[in-house]
Amino acid sequence: MLYDLLVPLAKYHSAFNVFRYITFRAAMATVTALCISFVLGPWLIERLRQLQHGGETIREDTPARHRSKAGTPTMGGLVILAAILASTDLWTQLYNRYVWVLLLATTGLGLIGLQDDRTKVKTGRGISAKRKFGAQIALVGALMGWLYFWPPDGFTTGMVVPFFKGWLLALGWAWIPFAILVIVGASNAVNLTDGLDGLAIMPVVMVGSALGVFAYVTGSSVYSRYLLFPYIPGSGELLIFCAAMAGAGLAFLWFNTHPAQVFMGDVGALSLGGALGTIAVITRQEIVLGIMGGVFVAEALSVMLQVSWFKFTKAKFGSGRRIFKMAPLHHHFEKSGWKETQVVVRFWIITMLLCLVGLASLKLR
Repeated sequence: MLYDLLVPLAKYHSAFNVFRYITFRAAMATVTALCISFVLGPWLIERLRQLQHGGETIREDTPARHRSKAGTPTMGGLVILAAILASTDLWTQLYNRYVWVLLLATTGLGLIGLQDDRTKVKTGRGISAKRKFGAQIALVGALMGWLYFWPPDGFTTGMVVPFFKGWLLALGWAWIPFAILVIVGASNAVNLTDGLDGLAIMPVVMVGSALGVFAYVTGSSVYSRYLLFPYIPGSGELLIFCAAMAGAGLAFLWFNTHPAQVFMGDVGALSLGGALGTIAVITRQEIVLGIMGGVFVAEALSVMLQVSWFKFTKAKFGSGRRIFKMAPLHHHFEKSGWKETQVVVRFWIITMLLCLVGLASLKLR
Protein backbone atom coordinates (compact mmCIF):
# COMPACT_ATOMS: atom_id res chain seq x y z
CA MET A 1 0.00 0.00 0.00
CA LEU A 2 2.77 2.45 0.93
CA TYR A 3 4.52 1.63 -2.34
CA ASP A 4 1.51 2.78 -4.35
CA LEU A 5 1.01 5.86 -2.19
CA LEU A 6 4.58 7.10 -1.74
CA VAL A 7 6.58 6.11 -4.82
CA PRO A 8 4.68 8.61 -7.03
CA LEU A 9 5.89 11.34 -4.65
CA ALA A 10 9.49 10.64 -5.70
CA LYS A 11 9.09 13.21 -8.48
CA TYR A 12 8.77 15.84 -5.75
CA HIS A 13 11.52 14.55 -3.42
CA SER A 14 14.16 11.89 -4.03
CA ALA A 15 13.78 10.54 -0.46
CA PHE A 16 10.65 8.68 -1.56
CA ASN A 17 12.73 6.61 -3.99
CA VAL A 18 13.71 4.34 -1.10
CA PHE A 19 10.24 2.77 -1.25
CA ARG A 20 11.06 1.39 -4.69
CA TYR A 21 13.60 -1.03 -3.23
CA ILE A 22 12.31 -4.47 -2.26
CA THR A 23 15.12 -4.94 0.26
CA PHE A 24 14.15 -1.77 2.16
CA ARG A 25 10.48 -2.70 2.21
CA ALA A 26 11.36 -6.25 3.31
CA ALA A 27 13.35 -4.91 6.26
CA MET A 28 10.49 -2.62 7.23
CA ALA A 29 8.00 -5.50 6.89
CA THR A 30 10.06 -7.51 9.39
CA VAL A 31 10.10 -4.68 11.91
CA THR A 32 6.39 -3.95 11.40
CA ALA A 33 5.40 -7.58 11.92
CA LEU A 34 7.60 -7.80 15.03
CA CYS A 35 5.97 -4.71 16.55
CA ILE A 36 2.42 -5.85 15.74
CA SER A 37 3.06 -9.29 17.27
CA PHE A 38 4.63 -7.87 20.43
CA VAL A 39 1.73 -5.45 20.89
CA LEU A 40 -1.08 -7.92 20.13
CA GLY A 41 0.55 -10.98 21.72
CA PRO A 42 -0.08 -10.35 25.45
CA TRP A 43 -3.62 -9.08 24.82
CA LEU A 44 -4.49 -12.06 22.63
CA ILE A 45 -3.03 -14.59 25.07
CA GLU A 46 -5.11 -13.19 27.91
CA ARG A 47 -8.20 -13.04 25.73
CA LEU A 48 -7.75 -16.66 24.59
CA ARG A 49 -7.23 -17.78 28.18
CA GLN A 50 -10.54 -16.19 29.17
CA LEU A 51 -12.46 -17.60 26.21
CA GLN A 52 -11.06 -21.13 26.17
CA HIS A 53 -11.09 -21.95 29.88
CA GLY A 54 -9.78 -25.52 29.49
CA GLY A 55 -7.34 -24.55 26.76
CA GLU A 56 -5.43 -27.16 24.77
CA THR A 57 -6.42 -30.81 25.13
CA ILE A 58 -3.42 -33.12 25.60
CA ARG A 59 -3.53 -36.59 24.03
CA GLU A 60 -3.58 -39.45 26.52
CA ASP A 61 -0.65 -41.23 24.86
CA THR A 62 1.54 -38.12 24.88
CA PRO A 63 4.66 -38.30 27.09
CA ALA A 64 3.76 -37.67 30.72
CA ARG A 65 5.77 -34.46 30.93
CA HIS A 66 3.26 -32.83 28.57
CA ARG A 67 0.35 -33.29 30.96
CA SER A 68 1.30 -30.04 32.71
CA LYS A 69 0.58 -28.17 29.45
CA ALA A 70 -3.14 -28.93 29.66
CA GLY A 71 -5.03 -25.67 29.82
CA THR A 72 -2.49 -23.63 27.86
CA PRO A 73 -4.45 -21.44 25.42
CA THR A 74 -4.25 -22.35 21.75
CA MET A 75 -5.01 -20.43 18.51
CA GLY A 76 -2.03 -18.14 19.11
CA GLY A 77 -1.38 -18.36 15.38
CA LEU A 78 -3.98 -15.62 15.02
CA VAL A 79 -1.41 -13.04 16.08
CA ILE A 80 1.09 -14.40 13.53
CA LEU A 81 -1.52 -14.29 10.79
CA ALA A 82 -2.63 -10.76 11.70
CA ALA A 83 0.95 -9.46 11.79
CA ILE A 84 1.89 -11.07 8.46
CA LEU A 85 -1.22 -9.88 6.61
CA ALA A 86 -1.06 -6.32 7.97
CA SER A 87 2.67 -5.94 7.35
CA THR A 88 2.50 -7.43 3.85
CA ASP A 89 -0.46 -5.26 2.87
CA LEU A 90 1.43 -2.21 4.13
CA TRP A 91 4.74 -2.78 2.34
CA THR A 92 4.08 -4.80 -0.83
CA GLN A 93 2.69 -3.95 -4.25
CA LEU A 94 -0.96 -4.86 -3.86
CA TYR A 95 -1.61 -5.23 -7.59
CA ASN A 96 0.82 -8.19 -7.77
CA ARG A 97 -1.02 -11.44 -8.68
CA TYR A 98 1.44 -13.68 -6.87
CA VAL A 99 1.05 -11.70 -3.67
CA TRP A 100 -2.72 -12.08 -3.81
CA VAL A 101 -2.49 -15.84 -4.42
CA LEU A 102 -0.14 -16.15 -1.44
CA LEU A 103 -2.32 -13.99 0.83
CA LEU A 104 -5.50 -15.84 -0.13
CA ALA A 105 -3.88 -19.26 0.36
CA THR A 106 -2.48 -18.26 3.75
CA THR A 107 -5.73 -16.69 4.94
CA GLY A 108 -7.92 -19.51 3.63
CA LEU A 109 -5.82 -22.25 5.21
CA GLY A 110 -5.74 -20.22 8.41
CA LEU A 111 -9.54 -20.08 8.47
CA ILE A 112 -9.72 -23.86 8.00
CA GLY A 113 -7.32 -24.25 10.92
CA LEU A 114 -9.34 -21.79 13.00
CA GLN A 115 -12.49 -23.83 12.51
CA ASP A 116 -10.58 -26.97 13.52
CA ASP A 117 -9.22 -25.25 16.64
CA ARG A 118 -12.60 -23.92 17.69
CA THR A 119 -14.16 -27.36 17.30
CA LYS A 120 -11.36 -28.91 19.39
CA VAL A 121 -11.87 -26.39 22.18
CA LYS A 122 -15.63 -27.00 22.24
CA THR A 123 -15.77 -30.77 21.78
CA GLY A 124 -12.22 -32.04 22.36
CA ARG A 125 -12.03 -33.24 18.75
CA GLY A 126 -11.39 -31.25 15.58
CA ILE A 127 -13.25 -31.40 12.30
CA SER A 128 -12.97 -34.66 10.38
CA ALA A 129 -9.87 -35.31 8.29
CA LYS A 130 -12.10 -35.70 5.23
CA ARG A 131 -13.60 -32.23 5.66
CA LYS A 132 -10.25 -30.65 6.46
CA PHE A 133 -8.40 -32.14 3.49
CA GLY A 134 -11.36 -31.51 1.21
CA ALA A 135 -11.45 -27.82 2.12
CA GLN A 136 -7.68 -27.49 1.70
CA ILE A 137 -7.66 -29.17 -1.70
CA ALA A 138 -10.62 -27.11 -2.95
CA LEU A 139 -9.05 -23.83 -1.83
CA VAL A 140 -5.58 -24.54 -3.21
CA GLY A 141 -6.98 -26.07 -6.40
CA ALA A 142 -8.99 -22.93 -7.12
CA LEU A 143 -5.97 -20.66 -6.59
CA MET A 144 -3.66 -22.82 -8.69
CA GLY A 145 -6.30 -22.97 -11.42
CA TRP A 146 -6.40 -19.17 -11.37
CA LEU A 147 -2.65 -19.06 -12.02
CA TYR A 148 -2.68 -21.81 -14.64
CA PHE A 149 -5.66 -20.75 -16.75
CA TRP A 150 -5.10 -16.98 -16.40
CA PRO A 151 -1.30 -16.87 -16.11
CA PRO A 152 0.62 -13.68 -15.27
CA ASP A 153 3.45 -12.56 -17.55
CA GLY A 154 6.40 -14.95 -17.40
CA PHE A 155 4.43 -17.72 -15.72
CA THR A 156 5.76 -21.24 -16.29
CA THR A 157 4.81 -24.69 -15.04
CA GLY A 158 8.39 -25.93 -14.96
CA MET A 159 10.07 -27.23 -11.81
CA VAL A 160 13.69 -26.32 -11.11
CA VAL A 161 15.96 -29.26 -10.32
CA PRO A 162 18.59 -27.98 -7.85
CA PHE A 163 22.33 -28.49 -8.33
CA PHE A 164 21.89 -29.10 -12.09
CA LYS A 165 22.50 -26.35 -14.62
CA GLY A 166 19.45 -25.47 -16.69
CA TRP A 167 17.31 -28.42 -15.57
CA LEU A 168 13.66 -27.33 -15.66
CA LEU A 169 11.03 -30.08 -15.72
CA ALA A 170 7.95 -29.01 -17.70
CA LEU A 171 4.85 -30.35 -15.94
CA GLY A 172 2.09 -28.95 -18.15
CA TRP A 173 -1.43 -29.64 -16.84
CA ALA A 174 0.04 -31.96 -14.17
CA TRP A 175 1.36 -28.82 -12.48
CA ILE A 176 -2.02 -28.20 -10.81
CA PRO A 177 -2.28 -31.52 -8.89
CA PHE A 178 1.44 -31.34 -8.17
CA ALA A 179 1.10 -27.83 -6.74
CA ILE A 180 -1.87 -28.95 -4.62
CA LEU A 181 0.21 -31.84 -3.28
CA VAL A 182 3.11 -29.55 -2.36
CA ILE A 183 1.01 -26.85 -0.68
CA VAL A 184 -1.43 -29.11 1.17
CA GLY A 185 1.43 -31.45 2.10
CA ALA A 186 3.54 -28.59 3.48
CA SER A 187 0.55 -27.23 5.39
CA ASN A 188 -0.12 -30.51 7.17
CA ALA A 189 3.58 -31.32 7.66
CA VAL A 190 4.07 -28.11 9.64
CA ASN A 191 0.91 -28.91 11.59
CA LEU A 192 2.32 -32.33 12.57
CA THR A 193 5.61 -30.73 13.60
CA ASP A 194 3.88 -28.29 15.93
CA GLY A 195 3.92 -30.56 18.96
CA LEU A 196 6.62 -29.08 21.21
CA ASP A 197 7.20 -25.56 22.49
CA GLY A 198 8.87 -23.57 19.71
CA LEU A 199 9.54 -26.63 17.55
CA ALA A 200 7.62 -25.57 14.44
CA ILE A 201 7.88 -21.78 14.44
CA MET A 202 11.67 -21.43 14.22
CA PRO A 203 12.06 -23.82 11.25
CA VAL A 204 9.21 -21.91 9.58
CA VAL A 205 11.16 -18.67 10.08
CA MET A 206 14.38 -20.18 8.71
CA VAL A 207 12.82 -21.92 5.71
CA GLY A 208 10.63 -18.90 4.94
CA SER A 209 13.62 -16.55 5.06
CA ALA A 210 15.60 -18.82 2.73
CA LEU A 211 12.68 -19.02 0.30
CA GLY A 212 12.61 -15.22 0.38
CA VAL A 213 16.12 -15.25 -1.11
CA PHE A 214 14.89 -17.49 -3.95
CA ALA A 215 11.91 -15.18 -4.51
CA TYR A 216 14.25 -12.20 -4.76
CA VAL A 217 16.48 -14.02 -7.27
CA THR A 218 13.66 -15.28 -9.51
CA GLY A 219 12.07 -11.82 -9.46
CA SER A 220 15.24 -10.13 -10.69
CA SER A 221 16.08 -10.30 -14.39
CA VAL A 222 19.76 -9.71 -13.55
CA TYR A 223 20.26 -12.24 -10.73
CA SER A 224 18.07 -14.92 -12.31
CA ARG A 225 20.05 -14.73 -15.57
CA TYR A 226 23.38 -14.80 -13.73
CA LEU A 227 22.40 -17.75 -11.50
CA LEU A 228 20.59 -19.60 -14.33
CA PHE A 229 17.15 -19.47 -12.71
CA PRO A 230 13.88 -18.88 -14.55
CA TYR A 231 12.92 -15.21 -14.48
CA ILE A 232 9.46 -14.82 -12.95
CA PRO A 233 8.41 -11.15 -13.12
CA GLY A 234 6.75 -10.02 -9.91
CA SER A 235 7.86 -12.94 -7.73
CA GLY A 236 10.38 -10.71 -5.96
CA GLU A 237 7.50 -9.11 -4.06
CA LEU A 238 7.09 -12.41 -2.17
CA LEU A 239 10.24 -11.43 -0.26
CA ILE A 240 8.06 -8.88 1.59
CA PHE A 241 5.76 -11.66 2.80
CA CYS A 242 8.74 -13.86 3.79
CA ALA A 243 10.23 -10.99 5.76
CA ALA A 244 6.92 -10.35 7.52
CA MET A 245 6.64 -14.05 8.32
CA ALA A 246 10.12 -14.02 9.84
CA GLY A 247 9.32 -11.01 12.00
CA ALA A 248 5.96 -12.35 13.16
CA GLY A 249 7.43 -15.79 13.80
CA LEU A 250 10.32 -14.50 15.91
CA ALA A 251 7.95 -12.38 17.96
CA PHE A 252 5.65 -15.37 18.49
CA LEU A 253 8.61 -17.44 19.66
CA TRP A 254 8.90 -14.97 22.56
CA PHE A 255 5.58 -16.31 23.87
CA ASN A 256 5.89 -19.87 22.54
CA THR A 257 9.33 -20.76 23.87
CA HIS A 258 9.43 -23.37 26.66
CA PRO A 259 7.36 -23.23 28.81
CA ALA A 260 4.88 -21.90 26.26
CA GLN A 261 2.37 -19.24 27.22
CA VAL A 262 0.32 -20.03 24.12
CA PHE A 263 0.22 -22.65 21.36
CA MET A 264 0.10 -21.84 17.67
CA GLY A 265 -2.82 -24.12 16.93
CA ASP A 266 -3.97 -25.25 13.49
CA VAL A 267 -4.79 -21.67 12.56
CA GLY A 268 -1.08 -20.90 12.65
CA ALA A 269 0.43 -24.20 11.55
CA LEU A 270 -1.82 -24.82 8.53
CA SER A 271 -1.51 -21.25 7.27
CA LEU A 272 2.27 -21.02 7.69
CA GLY A 273 2.92 -24.43 6.13
CA GLY A 274 0.64 -23.56 3.24
CA ALA A 275 2.45 -20.24 2.81
CA LEU A 276 5.81 -22.02 2.52
CA GLY A 277 4.38 -24.42 -0.06
CA THR A 278 2.82 -21.59 -2.07
CA ILE A 279 6.06 -19.60 -2.17
CA ALA A 280 7.96 -22.70 -3.28
CA VAL A 281 5.43 -23.42 -6.03
CA ILE A 282 5.47 -19.85 -7.37
CA THR A 283 9.29 -19.65 -7.38
CA ARG A 284 9.61 -23.22 -8.78
CA GLN A 285 11.59 -24.38 -5.74
CA GLU A 286 9.46 -27.35 -4.67
CA ILE A 287 12.44 -29.70 -4.41
CA VAL A 288 14.47 -27.13 -2.47
CA LEU A 289 11.54 -26.75 -0.06
CA GLY A 290 11.70 -30.52 0.54
CA ILE A 291 15.41 -30.19 1.31
CA MET A 292 15.25 -27.14 3.57
CA GLY A 293 12.07 -28.34 5.25
CA GLY A 294 13.55 -31.78 5.89
CA VAL A 295 12.35 -31.70 9.49
CA PHE A 296 8.76 -31.18 8.32
CA VAL A 297 9.14 -33.98 5.77
CA ALA A 298 10.55 -36.37 8.39
CA GLU A 299 7.72 -35.59 10.82
CA ALA A 300 5.06 -36.24 8.17
CA LEU A 301 6.74 -39.42 6.92
CA SER A 302 7.04 -40.76 10.46
CA VAL A 303 3.27 -40.50 10.89
CA MET A 304 2.51 -42.08 7.51
CA LEU A 305 4.95 -44.93 8.08
CA GLN A 306 3.72 -45.55 11.61
CA VAL A 307 0.06 -45.67 10.61
CA SER A 308 0.68 -47.76 7.48
CA TRP A 309 2.88 -50.30 9.27
CA PHE A 310 0.44 -50.58 12.19
CA LYS A 311 -2.48 -51.28 9.84
CA PHE A 312 -0.47 -53.74 7.73
CA THR A 313 0.82 -55.75 10.69
CA LYS A 314 -2.61 -55.76 12.33
CA ALA A 315 -4.16 -57.21 9.19
CA LYS A 316 -1.35 -59.74 8.71
CA PHE A 317 -0.53 -60.79 12.28
CA GLY A 318 -3.64 -59.81 14.21
CA SER A 319 -1.91 -57.14 16.28
CA GLY A 320 -0.53 -53.80 15.16
CA ARG A 321 3.19 -53.11 15.43
CA ARG A 322 5.08 -49.83 15.46
CA ILE A 323 8.24 -48.57 13.80
CA PHE A 324 8.70 -45.64 16.18
CA LYS A 325 8.05 -45.48 19.91
CA MET A 326 5.55 -42.73 19.08
CA ALA A 327 4.75 -40.56 16.08
CA PRO A 328 5.27 -37.78 15.05
CA LEU A 329 9.04 -38.17 15.19
CA HIS A 330 9.70 -35.61 17.93
CA HIS A 331 7.75 -37.75 20.41
CA HIS A 332 9.89 -40.77 19.47
CA PHE A 333 12.99 -38.92 20.62
CA GLU A 334 11.22 -37.78 23.79
CA LYS A 335 10.33 -41.39 24.56
CA SER A 336 13.98 -42.26 23.89
CA GLY A 337 15.08 -40.00 26.74
CA TRP A 338 15.69 -36.62 25.11
CA LYS A 339 14.41 -33.58 26.97
CA GLU A 340 11.89 -31.39 25.17
CA THR A 341 14.35 -28.52 24.80
CA GLN A 342 16.97 -30.90 23.40
CA VAL A 343 14.60 -32.12 20.70
CA VAL A 344 13.59 -28.58 19.79
CA VAL A 345 17.06 -27.06 19.59
CA ARG A 346 18.52 -30.06 17.73
CA PHE A 347 15.73 -29.89 15.17
CA TRP A 348 16.47 -26.17 14.81
CA ILE A 349 20.13 -26.93 14.14
CA ILE A 350 19.23 -29.56 11.55
CA THR A 351 16.91 -27.08 9.81
CA MET A 352 19.62 -24.43 9.76
CA LEU A 353 22.04 -26.86 8.11
CA LEU A 354 19.42 -27.96 5.57
CA CYS A 355 18.64 -24.32 4.73
CA LEU A 356 22.33 -23.75 4.04
CA VAL A 357 22.31 -26.77 1.72
CA GLY A 358 19.27 -25.37 -0.07
CA LEU A 359 20.85 -21.92 -0.41
CA ALA A 360 24.00 -23.52 -1.78
CA SER A 361 21.93 -24.62 -4.78
CA LEU A 362 21.81 -20.97 -5.84
CA LYS A 363 25.42 -21.19 -7.01
CA LEU A 364 26.32 -24.90 -7.07
CA ARG A 365 24.77 -25.84 -10.39
